[in-house]
Amino acid sequence: MFVVEQDSFSDQQISEILSLTKVAVVGMSKNSSKAAHYVPKYLFENGYDITPVNPTTDEILGKQCYSSISEIDGEVDIIDVFRPSDQVLPFVVEAIKKKPKVIWLQEGIHNPEAEKLATQAGIKVIFNRCMLAEHKRLSQ
Repeated sequence: MFVVEQDSFSDQQISEILSLTKVAVVGMSKNSSKAAHYVPKYLFENGYDITPVNPTTDEILGKQCYSSISEIDGEVDIIDVFRPSDQVLPFVVEAIKKKPKVIWLQEGIHNPEAEKLATQAGIKVIFNRCMLAEHKRLSQ
């Protein structure tokens, strides 16, 4: 049987993390058919304060886009990452400087080196999970 690696957080811990509302979305897409668009759109429609991070556009869902995490003003609770696993490290290094409570690597994304750095900095790391799927699953 093929076992997909995933973080070891309990449903209660995931629920507590999902109660945080300020979410920066790295790699948010303008393309509505991509998960990197419809996942944050779902979160936005469910009361989350979404901040898109995408250097290729100025605005998504009527919200100002930032070129990088470090350009975001104010605090961020969760940095939600939609980038391939092998491209995650520089975003996590930048995210650590922002001191979020959580770095969430979306479904299919897993980078042990980046996760270790964030964990050593005192940041919780969720990996290989979808925020939309977890929100739906735990809010029933």
